[in-house]
Amino acid sequence: MSSTMKQQSCFQEFIQYTTLSVLGTLGVSCYILADTFFVAKGLGTNGLAALNLAIPVYNFIHGTGLMLGMGGATRFSICKSQDKKEKVNRIYTNTIYLAIIFSAVFIMLGFFFSDRLARLLGADAYILQITNIYLRWLLLFSPAFILNDVLLCFVRNDGNPRLSMIAMMIGSFANIALDYFFIFPMQMGIFGAVFATGLSPVISIVMMLPHWARGENTFCFVKMKIKANTVGRILSLGIPSLIAQLSAGVVMITFNTIILKIEGNTGVAAYGIIANISLVVVGVYTGIAQGVQPLISRFYGKGNNSQVQEVLRYAMTVMLIISCALYLLVFVFAQSIVAVFNNENNLELQHIAVTGIKLYFISSAFVGYNIILSIFFTSVEKTLPAHILSMLRGLVLIIPMAFILSALFGMTGVWLAYTVTELTAAIPGYVIYKQYDNNRKREQEV
Repeated sequence: MSSTMKQQSCFQEFIQYTTLSVLGTLGVSCYILADTFFVAKGLGTNGLAALNLAIPVYNFIHGTGLMLGMGGATRFSICKSQDKKEKVNRIYTNTIYLAIIFSAVFIMLGFFFSDRLARLLGADAYILQITNIYLRWLLLFSPAFILNDVLLCFVRNDGNPRLSMIAMMIGSFANIALDYFFIFPMQMGIFGAVFATGLSPVISIVMMLPHWARGENTFCFVKMKIKANTVGRILSLGIPSLIAQLSAGVVMITFNTIILKIEGNTGVAAYGIIANISLVVVGVYTGIAQGVQPLISRFYGKGNNSQVQEVLRYAMTVMLIISCALYLLVFVFAQSIVAVFNNENNLELQHIAVTGIKLYFISSAFVGYNIILSIFFTSVEKTLPAHILSMLRGLVLIIPMAFILSALFGMTGVWLAYTVTELTAAIPGYVIYKQYDNNRKREQEV
C-alpha cells in the first residue's frame, strides 16, 4: 500500500472511531445534563445544589469504570495486534474480577455510609435528605456503571466502535426520557432522577449483547485465578483515566467548599450549571481521546510509529478547532444557556453563572490538550508521563490554585483557577512529550 493510501486509510479510521466515540461520550454527558435540567425544573435551587454535591461521587464511580476499561482495553488492543489470544482472554477476565471487587466496595458505602458522605460533601440541613437519597442509590447502581464502562471500552477496541456508540447513545437517551417520566408524571422527586440515571448503564449493557450473540467477540471470560501481574498492568495503564475523573470530582468538592463560604447554596447551584456544561465539553475531548486510543495502541503494537504520530496530530487539530467553536458558542449565548437551568428566574443565580461561564471555559483548549496527551501516553504504555500529567491536573495544582486565587479575587479567582491549572499542567506535558518524541526519533536513526 502506498504512503498516500495509508494516510487516507488512517484518516478514515480516525474519523470513524473519533466521531462514534464523541457521539457516545456526549450521550453520557448529556444524561447528567438532563438530570440537572429536570432536577432544576422539578426541585428548584435546593435540588440543583444537592445534585451538584453528589456528582463528585459519580465521577469516582465512572472513573473506576474507566480505569478498568481503558487499562484493560489498552493492553487488550496491543496483545490483539500481536495475535496473543491467551493473553487477551486473561486481560479481559482479570478486568472483570477487578470490576466485581470495586463494585462491592461502592455498594458497602451506599448501604452504610451515604448519610455521612452527604454531610462530608457539604450538605446542610436544607438539602441533606435529598443529597443522601441520590448518593445512596448512585452507589448501589455502581456495578452497572462500572461493568458498562468496561464493556464499552472492550467492544470499541474489538473493532466495533459503532455498537459501542449505539449502546452509549440509547442508554443516554433512555435516561433522559426516564428522567422526565419519573420526576414529572410519576412525581418521584430526586429518587426518580437517580433511578433513571442508574437504569441507563443497564440498558447500555443489554444493547451490547449482540457482540457476543453474533460471535463477533475476539475475547471471552475464562476460568482462572486472578493474576497479580496482569492486574498491576491493567491498573497502571488505567490510573490516568481514573485520575482524570477524580480530578473532576476533586475540582467540584473544592469549588463547592469555597463557593459555599462566598455565595452560599445559590453560588453552588450556579457552579452546578457550569460544572454540568463542563461535563459535556470534557465529554467531547474524552471522546476524541478514547476514539484514537485503539488506533494508537494498535499501531504502537505493530511498531508503526509514523501512523501513531499521525493519529495524534489529527486528534490535536480537531480538538483545537472544536475548542474555539465551543468557547465562541458559550460566550455569545451565556445568558440563554444559564436561563435554561434557572427555572426560578433567580437574578443572583443568573448573574453568578453567566459571569462564571465566560471565565471558566477559557480553559477549554488546555483541557482538551491535556486529556488527549494523557491518553496518548497510556496508549503507548508510557504510564509515568500519563500519571504525572494526570496528577498535576487533578490533585497537585487545582486545590492550592483554587484557594489562593479565590482568596485574592473572590468568585473571579474561583472561575479562573481551572484555566490556570490546566495551562500550568500543559507546559510540563508538552516538555515530556517532546522528550519522548526526540528519544523515539533517535531510536529510529540507530
